[in-house]
Amino acid sequence: MKPEYEAFPLKAYDKIRYADTDRQGHVNNALFSTFLETGRTELLYANEPLHAENAAFVIASLKLDLLSEIRWPGTVEIGSAITRVGSSSFSLFQGIYQKGKLAAMAETVIVQMDEHTRKSAPLSSKTKDRLKEYLVELEKG
Repeated sequence: MKPEYEAFPLKAYDKIRYADTDRQGHVNNALFSTFLETGRTELLYANEPLHAENAAFVIASLKLDLLSEIRWPGTVEIGSAITRVGSSSFSLFQGIYQKGKLAAMAETVIVQMDEHTRKSAPLSSKTKDRLKEYLVELEKG
């Protein structure tokens, strides 16, 4: 699946800094994770934090496909969508775009962790309902 940016229910952007580039003249691949974080935090923390009290969200899995280079100067757009809501975790699909071109796609599994026990903790029904507002079904292809 290679979705258009407009198809994502959650949208964010990030400015590319000159310092983000490497000796090849494009944005270093390590920065792609930072762009994904920008999109994630818009969902997880922008309005009201989604995690329970004494809990935090941690990444259990991240699959990142780099499709094309990103160049300075400019901005990137980050589209995000929930693809699965479980009992203590959820899955997030994201796309990173520059000038309308898909540069990377990522699939992330995020788990709610109890900060005291350091083990997974169930998502509240309120959190599940909020996540489901951004739930999309991905086409397999």
